[in-house]
Amino acid sequence: MIRKRAVVAAAVVGTVALGTGVGVWASADGGGGGPESGARQTSPGRVAGTGAGPGQPATTSASPSPSRSYPLSRAPRTIPAVRSHTPARGPGWKPQRGERVVVSDPELADEGRLVAGELGLAYAGEKSDARAGDVRLALGGGGGNQESYTLTVRDGRVDISGPGEAGVFYGTRTLKQEVHGGGTAPEGVVRDQPAKPVRGFMLDIARKPYSEAWIEDRIRELGDLKYNELGLHFSDDQAFRIESSSHPEIVSRDHLTKAQVKRIVALADSRHITVVPEIDSPGHLGAVIAAHPDLQLRNVNGVATRGAIDISKEASARIVDDLLNEYAGLFTGDRWHLGGDEYQALTVRDPQASYPQLAAAARRKYGAGGTVADLATGWLDDRATTVRAHDRTMRAWNDGFFRGTSVQPAKDLQVAYWTGKEIGARPPAEYLSAGRTVLNYNDEYLYYVLGQPQTFVYPTGQRIYEQWNPRVLRGTTAVPARYDGQILGGSFAVWSDRPNAQTEGQVAAGIRMPLRATAQKLWDPGKPALSWADFRKLADRLG
Repeated sequence: MIRKRAVVAAAVVGTVALGTGVGVWASADGGGGGPESGARQTSPGRVAGTGAGPGQPATTSASPSPSRSYPLSRAPRTIPAVRSHTPARGPGWKPQRGERVVVSDPELADEGRLVAGELGLAYAGEKSDARAGDVRLALGGGGGNQESYTLTVRDGRVDISGPGEAGVFYGTRTLKQEVHGGGTAPEGVVRDQPAKPVRGFMLDIARKPYSEAWIEDRIRELGDLKYNELGLHFSDDQAFRIESSSHPEIVSRDHLTKAQVKRIVALADSRHITVVPEIDSPGHLGAVIAAHPDLQLRNVNGVATRGAIDISKEASARIVDDLLNEYAGLFTGDRWHLGGDEYQALTVRDPQASYPQLAAAARRKYGAGGTVADLATGWLDDRATTVRAHDRTMRAWNDGFFRGTSVQPAKDLQVAYWTGKEIGARPPAEYLSAGRTVLNYNDEYLYYVLGQPQTFVYPTGQRIYEQWNPRVLRGTTAVPARYDGQILGGSFAVWSDRPNAQTEGQVAAGIRMPLRATAQKLWDPGKPALSWADFRKLADRLG
């Protein structure tokens, strides 16, 4: 859904009569948890000690004005929920026209300008003075988690600090949600950081083209939910969706230009989101093969194998490496997805007999015992060598890692675990016990497949929220807790198998709550404090 800007409006307040006075405290959006017993508070808009409201004449009181007393604040309600809040007494903070956002470090200028515009405040740049009403952003806190932050509301000001720019940005997201719709940021101190360093959303734009505007709307949504990764699967059997200068002949009519991709990457960068490209190989290359039919893999009977490139041919490696090198200059992040899944030559009973040219190439390269699985593993390693030269961290789908091969996958390849349904399926613990790091793409919970083909059903936010956590890598069973540190995080994925099954708008609506539930569980995998019904109400309120 298109992100709604925070509304800068009068705060909603509740009142309660205490004796002859009126106690006032912030609502659920606000800075307090309710009136302290016996505490007397002054309603905004009244003249202290007089009982007069705006436009009413003040009457002189012979008794001194009572001092304000505030209840302890309540933790803010945000998605994902903050992990620690130290309450305090005070009125909290809400944006007022004319107040400032200031930064202590010039590196935070982008974060400062963004939150100032969202909250209707003035961006004053780098300042050392402190004023009432200020929001101050600062770098500090040593070399800890670069995505951690501290948000302090005290003395009518907000201070957001963290060791890295990303953490400060997440602090501004918390503040934005706290004051959404005219609410008040509660007094006290938030200390917050994510449990998992990879919190992703993957989009298949190969089978279904998505507009630049739609993708940018998702980036804004993801940023507000503290996601830090957007995967783009842009090459498959159906289409190749990004402009190419090295091989323009493979590009589909409906595609993104490089200028559009640069704008997408720049917007993502501004939200501390890394765009992770995927050119899947050696399977899922139908769009490339359509322009180069001589590279099509054929079996012993000459029958073409859908989507599979013939990895015994040097020209196959050249064209894929051309593309990997080309797009490394377009996608400037530090991560890359090599694919590697569903190579159809390895789904038959006897790959060596069915594809003798692959078997022969394997023997030439790896000796008399070389197999088709060895050749496919070597292909993946060679593509990793190409991408590694661009200083990227790489991942591949779990069914691109084969059991019992003499050739081993590169040690720095991360496992993107999505299914246990493939032939010769290997359980997640097999990768983890070998020391590999793993990313969770569990198709049981995190796959939104357009048209619901095969056994897929659209995932619900409730099921993710109540049943899933990052250790649930396959099916519904979690791996042992000792492996938690090797699970870097996960990704919710939209696959466009039946592209016309839903419009862009329907996809955005369908993934809205699953995205929020996934964000919560990647930020804090524990049992959420809110019930699903309350979490959904909160999501509806925040927009």
